[in-house]
Amino acid sequence: MFPGGFGGFGGGHAAPKRAVKTRDTAETIYIAPLALLKMLIHGRKGVPLEVMGLMLGEFVDEYTCHIVDVFAMPQSGTGVSVEAVDEVFQTQMLELLRQTNRIQPVVGWYHSHPGFGCWLSHVDCETQRSFENIDKRAIAVVVDPIQSVRGKVVMDAFRLITADPSPAMGLGGFGMASASKPRQMTSNLGHLRKPSLQAIYHNLNRRYYSINTTTSKDELDNQMLLSIHQKGWTLAFALKPWEEQRQKNIDQLKHITVLLEEYQTRLNEEETSTPLELLINTVGKRDPKKQLEETVEVLAQNNIDQTLTSMLDTVIF
Repeated sequence: MFPGGFGGFGGGHAAPKRAVKTRDTAETIYIAPLALLKMLIHGRKGVPLEVMGLMLGEFVDEYTCHIVDVFAMPQSGTGVSVEAVDEVFQTQMLELLRQTNRIQPVVGWYHSHPGFGCWLSHVDCETQRSFENIDKRAIAVVVDPIQSVRGKVVMDAFRLITADPSPAMGLGGFGMASASKPRQMTSNLGHLRKPSLQAIYHNLNRRYYSINTTTSKDELDNQMLLSIHQKGWTLAFALKPWEEQRQKNIDQLKHITVLLEEYQTRLNEEETSTPLELLINTVGKRDPKKQLEETVEVLAQNNIDQTLTSMLDTVIF
């Protein structure tokens, strides 16, 4: 009734399944908040074109990589591809970063896909291959600045799939220069986040595979994130143009004159009206005395700041 039966209850036994080699997704990429913010800001500024940059970090062990910083690269980009790595600019930038004690080497590259998800195109695979020819563990990070909103970052990391060359595969099979076998799966972390259909359509798990990514924060990173919206201390030394300050003083003095007249009228009403009549007459009207105090305080504060800033700039700068 049931061909093959249920295991041992039918007319036959199910054939044993063959072991299938799958890509190792146990490796985790830890991205520092500073690097992540730089990638998002760079990608948002380049919309609608793609932008590209290099990532600095270190491979801690066989399954861990830390990305601590990134820097942008000048490149030719369109709405669907990005290419061209300026080696001269890369060398000069790395030398400047070493002067700031940023001695980490390049561990990969990143680029943006504004609005169309995270995957690698044919041009991206060729660029990634050039990085893997230098370091076989090089990483390609793709970030989508359009779909990334507050509290959610659309980002993924990839590496090319290498395979054994065979005559039936033609020139390199997958087009890979390396002949190393992929590592076996060592954890189930890669199955917790299912790939998008768009990435599968663009040869995910055929030409490249996804790597787990997460962010790492320490105490300095927390302080940086908490201070990101604070104004810089140098703004306190910014000197406004004197003509602008003079015009603002004239406008405020005119406003003070109007408030003085309103306040004098209010004093006259207090002398000729009862408390109830005065309360009824002042409903919905501004208090000239309170407005006068606030305007005079702002006028004095602005002029004091302007004078002190001018004195400090003269002495220091």
